[in-house]
Amino acid sequence: MNRIIMAALLSFGAYLTTAQTLVINELDCDTPGIDDKEFVELRSETPHFPLDGYVLAFFNGSAAGANSSYMVFDLAGYTTDINGLLLIGSATVVPSPQYLIAPNLIQNGADALAIYQRSVEDFPEGTLAFVDQTLIDVLIYGTNDADATGLISIFQAFRPGIQQANEGPGNNTASIQRNNNGTYFSGPPTPRRLNDGSGIVLNGVLTSLPQTQYDEGAEIPFTFSLEQAVAQDITILFSLSNGTFGPADFSGDTSVVIPAGQLSATTTITILDDDDDEGDEVAVFRLAPLPAEFLILNNNRPVRIVDNDFRVAPFGTPLQPSFGIVTGTQPDNYYETLNGLSGPELRQALQNIIANPSVVRAQTYADLVDMLKEADQNPLNSNQVWLVYTERGRAKIDFQTTSANTGVWNREHAFPRSRGGFGSIDLDSLADGRDIFWPTNADSLRHANSDAHAIRAEDAAENSNRGNRFYGQYSGPAGNMGSFKGDMARSVLYIAVRYNGLDVVPGYPEGMVGLFGHLDTLLQWHRNDPPDDYEMNRNNVVYSWQFNRNPFIDQPELVEYLWGNNLGQAWQNQLTTNVLNDPRLSVFPNPTKGAIHIRGISEPAQVEVFNAQGRRVAMRRISSDDALTLDTGPGWYVVKVYMAGRNSVYKVLAH
Repeated sequence: MNRIIMAALLSFGAYLTTAQTLVINELDCDTPGIDDKEFVELRSETPHFPLDGYVLAFFNGSAAGANSSYMVFDLAGYTTDINGLLLIGSATVVPSPQYLIAPNLIQNGADALAIYQRSVEDFPEGTLAFVDQTLIDVLIYGTNDADATGLISIFQAFRPGIQQANEGPGNNTASIQRNNNGTYFSGPPTPRRLNDGSGIVLNGVLTSLPQTQYDEGAEIPFTFSLEQAVAQDITILFSLSNGTFGPADFSGDTSVVIPAGQLSATTTITILDDDDDEGDEVAVFRLAPLPAEFLILNNNRPVRIVDNDFRVAPFGTPLQPSFGIVTGTQPDNYYETLNGLSGPELRQALQNIIANPSVVRAQTYADLVDMLKEADQNPLNSNQVWLVYTERGRAKIDFQTTSANTGVWNREHAFPRSRGGFGSIDLDSLADGRDIFWPTNADSLRHANSDAHAIRAEDAAENSNRGNRFYGQYSGPAGNMGSFKGDMARSVLYIAVRYNGLDVVPGYPEGMVGLFGHLDTLLQWHRNDPPDDYEMNRNNVVYSWQFNRNPFIDQPELVEYLWGNNLGQAWQNQLTTNVLNDPRLSVFPNPTKGAIHIRGISEPAQVEVFNAQGRRVAMRRISSDDALTLDTGPGWYVVKVYMAGRNSVYKVLAH
């Protein structure tokens, strides 16, 4: 019986080998650099072969992959070209693929890819590789890896004696190509060309642009060049639409004619300079399909359009901070329950406010991108985010979406996820907006993964450079001005109070999940870089999403009562004047007709003014004796001077 079954399988495999209508013609699974030029090429026996009903499945041959599917492409709607070829790859592949995919999707091996006459629904992620009458072709491959013995064993039933084809070592410049007899060899890539050099030579069309970025109002010349002159006129059509960028954003002719006997032609597009602040946009140049004898060499090219209608905020960046312009949006008496408390009771009361399960909301990790675009908006340019460590702006649209981390930004956790023990779940990949949220409480540690009070926009490469180092071990990139230090210290202190299971300790607690250091460094950073308008505006924005605040921005002196110079002392709100004042300081005149003078400032200090309702109405960072104008009307005010980790509070009457 076993011999009969084996004979039937051998006969079945031999039949498919000789009667295949579609094969895997070439695979480049590993390319130098960031692996963005990988591709797969399929070949049909006849030209212009419709691929409806076919799928291309990828199987992971590693121990972790367990010979199961990790990706599948639906080939419906695609047709092979005049030489019977279909190229699948990213927009960076030359010539341009007919089937576009994101870069760096194809694993380097040892793996397999297979063509089936099936539906994509038949391949949920993790489907074990299999052989049946729907299997059309398979290639087991690697990059000088050990053989994928599990996949070889499975696909022996399809092609007895099947072997693994190797492309070469990592970062190689070769591809795996099919010989006409069904074997494979490694050689220089030949996308959209038959591997044996036969077939119809296609006339390549190359599009040239002088730049990849233009301002509104600029003219963009497009030059179209042929590899061979044509016997009759050829009309080339193209589009630029992408996302919010469309025909209303430019003028000019999106068609060009290359006359018979000529090799090139040029047309010019003008980007309209409107008055709308739509942010920087990316137009994508796309050629319309060309006659069968032509080949598009480059296509789907992004062109950055820089919007000049950006807004400038009335407050400064962290590098050039301003104080007292932005006021907090917390309700009156938001911190009232803290009065008279100290030590663990004070910390618990603070957590009860910022982790209140009946009020506070948690958003997804994907929502965090939109939150940061709003909260970390560059005060100098509303189309950019402010990068926390590298201390500069970057276009909001340059968010990292691939493994390439140059020139893009991403989400930086002040308290690293690996040290906090929190991370993403599947639903975190859904950006569903501020009005859809999770309930959360102090024990919802996983929600620290997307808590915007402790996450900042940052240059992706610098984020990787920081890794999960503690502050003190990491103090930013070379040459930074340290404008982020107080901000990040307050972020860490916030998250340590917000979530149970997290804390901040002296030293560097390696290997102790939930603990973060260095406490003394964080206290120093907090004192030397007090909250400014940028940070207060950020606090307000995050509050509009999460319905909680970072209390160490609203009440920076709370840090001293929980970890610093006033540890163990009872906290009193900002209107309480029975505080031991610094004898070196004086605030006068009192009463005043609109201005007060502060004398005795010997080092950087923060001055805050609160009205009778407890709301801060002014704030200023000073480093020497100064004057402050009270232009908020007559009444009683509390003036608070925070210097050297010590508060001095004065009650002033304004006429």
